[in-house]
This record gives sequence, structure tokens and C-alpha cells, in this order.
Amino acid sequence: MNEKAMARHQALTTGIGIGPPRRHLLWCGPVALLVGLAIPAISTVAQEVGPNPSTVSGESVRRINGYRGIWFTLGQFYGQGEDGGYIPMRRQPTFPYGDKYSGGLATYTAKHVPLAVHCPEVDKTFFVYGGAPEDEQRYLLCMVSYYDHRTGQVPRPVVVHDKGGVDDPHDNPSLLIDDQGYLWIFVSGRGRTRPGYKYRSRSPYSIDGFEQIREEELTYPQPWWIDGLETPFVHLFTKYTGVRELYIERSIDGRNWTEDQKLAGIRRDGDRAGGHYQTSAVWRQRIGTFFNRHPGGNVDKRTDLYYLQSDDGGVTWTDVEGNPVETPVVDVDHSCRVRDYESDGRNVYLKNMVFDDQGRPACLIVTSGGHEPGPPNAPRRLKLVRWTDTAWVESQITQVDHNYDMGSLIIHDDQWIVMVPSDAGPQANHGGGEIVRWTSRDAGATWQRQNAVTENSIRNHNYVRHPVDAADPFFVFWADGNPTELSPSRLYFADSTGRRVHLLPDQMDADKAPVQVVDFDASVPTKNAAP
Repeated sequence: MNEKAMARHQALTTGIGIGPPRRHLLWCGPVALLVGLAIPAISTVAQEVGPNPSTVSGESVRRINGYRGIWFTLGQFYGQGEDGGYIPMRRQPTFPYGDKYSGGLATYTAKHVPLAVHCPEVDKTFFVYGGAPEDEQRYLLCMVSYYDHRTGQVPRPVVVHDKGGVDDPHDNPSLLIDDQGYLWIFVSGRGRTRPGYKYRSRSPYSIDGFEQIREEELTYPQPWWIDGLETPFVHLFTKYTGVRELYIERSIDGRNWTEDQKLAGIRRDGDRAGGHYQTSAVWRQRIGTFFNRHPGGNVDKRTDLYYLQSDDGGVTWTDVEGNPVETPVVDVDHSCRVRDYESDGRNVYLKNMVFDDQGRPACLIVTSGGHEPGPPNAPRRLKLVRWTDTAWVESQITQVDHNYDMGSLIIHDDQWIVMVPSDAGPQANHGGGEIVRWTSRDAGATWQRQNAVTENSIRNHNYVRHPVDAADPFFVFWADGNPTELSPSRLYFADSTGRRVHLLPDQMDADKAPVQVVDFDASVPTKNAAP
């Protein structure tokens, strides 16, 4: 650890309340799962509690006294010791170069969309994330809060749903805000046994109370409000029907939903299973989704890239040229396939998608030689795939050192921006790193490195997310964490220049608190941020 990083480490652990490690609460597998399913979560009313609340979210909304992200591992790695050596976390490592994904995963996954929405009516950016009751406590709480752009402050975050012992950030929430200002929070489940939930705020633009609307099978929620449609609530999601297949449902009021309609379940002849991951976005009344393919249902062989779009809220679908597509898509060589990456021997990892000002889709991806971390599957290329009105065009932005290095593609003031952990962080070759801002002035054809967003960090930063209708200074947000060992996880946001980073308070003694500006050159948080 260099001198700047050490100074920042000391400041973070003494100046803003990280403190000594807390007692661990580990997920205990099926027992915890059964407890989680047994906990009701019906109606909520805001209630202040102490620093270690024990009430469940089904009985009352709890406020936590600070912003602490969930930490997670698959247990596939060797944990790094203080001397730089590696201490076995299990008798035999699955991968010699680390975990497939691990670390601070409060804003995980890339398939949870959106995670934040800016509302100019109240000048607040509302956001959701996967939190923890205490540092180094592997216990998932689905959280919601907001940043007040007028005051530069945040309130104590609210627990919308307590997962009852689950520590897996696949169960993180997503966020939709309707035209009346009501917050709709979609809490992900996992598989066919851990359900998902839909919640609605009791008041517009408020986190002071929520009611549960539904409990059902849903994973990787991507809820959207599309103004002007007969059914403005449009929800893209995944069900584990064989193995991971894509679905859509629609609603007029958010309470009554159509039957689930399968969008994609591609299989080759003879395959007993298939699968997809997707990322979506909305432009005017158009919703688009990019998705990859899991040959034989094997997620570790994810490859290829497909695209569908709809201008009527998902009732009918077309490819990018407007040719009608009958859903579900089941053929590998379909007209909606953007590119055949399988023939190149490349895995495809989706990050996010956007539309340009003409409604043309673009997707940020990483391609690599395989799922296992480390140099054997390098190079890992961070690429942009975009439609030009006549063809799909691919351009390389940079290289990253991990398949799960996740950032966001953004179009802002005629400039194309990518903020992504593309520099190696303190835990190199593991998920995340130091965040860098890349820009393009020719609609993504060529890219230039502009500036570091983070540096001299003690933990890797990852999963950089962009709010809907984002406004400075809350232009992107993310979490940090050590992917090699259990650690605290902090939440940050940055402005569109990437030169002003803010740290959300991990300990709060009052109902509201200012955010802190992080000076990475000085390696310490410096002062409270002015609005």
C-alpha cells in the first residue's frame, strides 16, 4: 500500500466511523432461506431505530444510521493477507486468480436496471442499493434513500425489505418512479425458490412508508415507466424456466399485471436448457433490450449479442431495422442477432445500454476468452456496439482486468462518456479497480482517456451506475470493497466531470447529514459538500 493509500486508509478508519470490525452474521444456507420466506412484508410505516435494529421490514420501515454496502463472495479465491501472501479461504481454490465475482456489491448486478432516478420536481435523486446492518456483516437489506440537491444532504436510508439472512446481492432492488412521483421498488429474488417483491411508496417523492404490492418469481428486475402508453408500467425480468429466460409483464396501475410473456429462450437443436442476460433502456415510447446467450444453459459460456425493441410497451417487437419479431426468440441465428461472438471464441458480459438522440441503440460490453479470472482469459476488451442506421459497428474503448469490471455508457451534452473501473486497483485482477472517465466526440467511434475518477484507493471500486435523468453532482454512483477478503463497503457518487467525488456517510448521528467531498490527491475526505 503506497503512502497516499495508507493515509487515506487511516483517515477512513478513524475520521468517518468505519471503526473496528463488527461481529459477523453469516448466511446459513437453506435454514436462512426458509426463515426469509417465512417473514411477512406487507405494509410499512417509517420508524426510527437504533444502530442495530432487529425489527423486520414487514412490520415497519427501519432507518439505518449510515450507508454501508453489502459484501459478497462465491468463495472461489485465496484471501490476501497483510504480508501480501494468500491465505486459503477454502482447501482448494476454484480459480488461482481469484473469485468470479466478489467484493462490495451494493450496486450489483448489471442486470438490475434502473437503480436511481433524478426527479426535478423535488430536486432529489432517489436511489436503491444492497446494504448491510453493520460493517462486515453478510446480511442483505434492500435499501432506498435520496440525495437532496438543494441542501447537499442525505437522510438515514430506509430498509424496504429485509431478506431474512440472505447475503446474496442478486437479491438487490431496482427502482421505478411513476408520473405521480410514487416510488416503485422491485426486489429481486433468485431461482425458483427465493421470491421477488414489488413495493410502492405511500406518498409521492417519499421514502417514509411503503406497501407491498406483490410477491412472485422475478429475478434481475428492469422496471420502466413509459409515459403516453396505455400500459405505462413495463417490466423486463428473468425467470429460471430453463435455465434463465427473459420475460416481460405490463400494467396500467402497477398493481394488476398481465401474464408473463416470454421474450427469449434460445436453444440449439438437442439442448435441454438455455439462458440469457439482458440490459434495457427507454427512449421516448421505445423500449430496447440487448441480451446474450448461454449455450446449453451454461452461464459461464455466455456469448453472442442480440437486440429487440418495442414502440408499444412490449406488445409487439421488432429488430433494429423495424422487421417484426415473433416472441419468444428461440433460434440462434436470428435476424435480431447483432454479432456471432461464439465463432470468435469470446464470452460476452453486458454492462449497460443507451439510446442516442435519434433513438439508435448502443451497448457497453466486455469480451473475454472465458469465465475464469486472471491473465489466461485476457485480453478483456471493453467495447461499444452501436447502430448507425445502416449497420452494427463495434469499437474498442480500452481493456480491463476482470470480466465483472462494470461501468456505464452515458450520452451527455453531445458527448459520449464511459465511467468504468478500467485501471487496476489495489486488488488487481479482481472485480473492480480505479474508476476512469473515457470520452468520445465522434459518437463512440474513437475514445480518449480523460481523467481518473478515483485513485490511491484502499479497496476496489465497482458497478458504476448512471441514474435516469441524472443531474450533477449525482451523475454516477457506486460502491467499493475488497474482493479478496471480508471488508467494509462504502458508497460514493460523482459529477459528470468525474473530478468531484462524494462519499455517503457510513455513520449518522442525526436524521440527515451532508455528504463529504473526497480528495483523492490528498487521499482523505476533506469537507462537507456544498449543494
